[in-house]
Amino acid sequence: MINETILAIIIAFAISAILCPIVIPFLHKLKFGQQVRGDGPQTHLKKQGTPTMGGLVILTSIVITSLFYLNDYPKIIPVLFVTVGFGIIGFLDDYIKIVMKRSEGLKPWQKLAGQIVITGIFVYYLLESGEVGTEALIPFTGGFDNGYFLNMGILFAPFVFFVVLGTDNGVNFTDGLDGLCTSVTILIATFMTIVALGEKSGISPITGAVVGSLLGFLLFNVYPAKVFMGDTGSLALGGFVASSAFMMQMPFFIPVVGLIYLVEVLSVIMQVLYFKMTGGKRIFRMAPIHHHFELGGWSETRVVAVFSITTAILCLVAYLGL
Repeated sequence: MINETILAIIIAFAISAILCPIVIPFLHKLKFGQQVRGDGPQTHLKKQGTPTMGGLVILTSIVITSLFYLNDYPKIIPVLFVTVGFGIIGFLDDYIKIVMKRSEGLKPWQKLAGQIVITGIFVYYLLESGEVGTEALIPFTGGFDNGYFLNMGILFAPFVFFVVLGTDNGVNFTDGLDGLCTSVTILIATFMTIVALGEKSGISPITGAVVGSLLGFLLFNVYPAKVFMGDTGSLALGGFVASSAFMMQMPFFIPVVGLIYLVEVLSVIMQVLYFKMTGGKRIFRMAPIHHHFELGGWSETRVVAVFSITTAILCLVAYLGL
């Protein structure tokens, strides 16, 4: 399994690294450029017109690589389904915003409806397949061999919806600086790949494919970015993180390894609620919180480095909890 997973990483990396130089000029030609908020950091104005929807490269790389492993590793199918499904929602959102020039993209209820349908199918699989069950490992209780598994019973289905939708929005909010979401998610996908290999959970080829695809994409997404992943990429990655965690019975590890995602989404919620409650006052200079640090004088590269290092340390902490 280790050799197959390493090969998946290499294949996905090669596909992503080869596709980016081909797709980026094509996106330029189609004028699929990023629209930058005027009220954001002034340093971001130079990003105007940078090709987005690069998530298509990430998704293509993951899908093609996964196809080589479907017969021998059927458990990657539900993860692939959620990843691609959420990626399609992101693509529609990007397409409406960029091509159809509707700045809001999909209406919130349309996006939520799509996410609910995909998550609902995933929940049905978890409950009916007999492959996973309704138990989840509690971190730092002894690991898979001797640890405590919480059986959520009838609360499992709403719990899945809460975690999947929350994680997906967290990843989406994290995609705001060059290489930020890519770097953080590479580390989390690497953690999941190591755990999947150790526990022989049967999903390591797709977790490895995500690592490889993001490494290839990062070559062009690192500061100064030549391409952005857009909602096509960030929503797909959110679906991947959440579905992989559930397939390994590890949803309670998401707040540990994905603390950056959690902080990003909480910063937005806190900002909006405080703004409404106080009649216009703000907690942060700007939300999501990575912009707060930018407006405080941090460079993009510093924010990305600090958030990535934090995630790397948290992944090590989570590994200790196995």
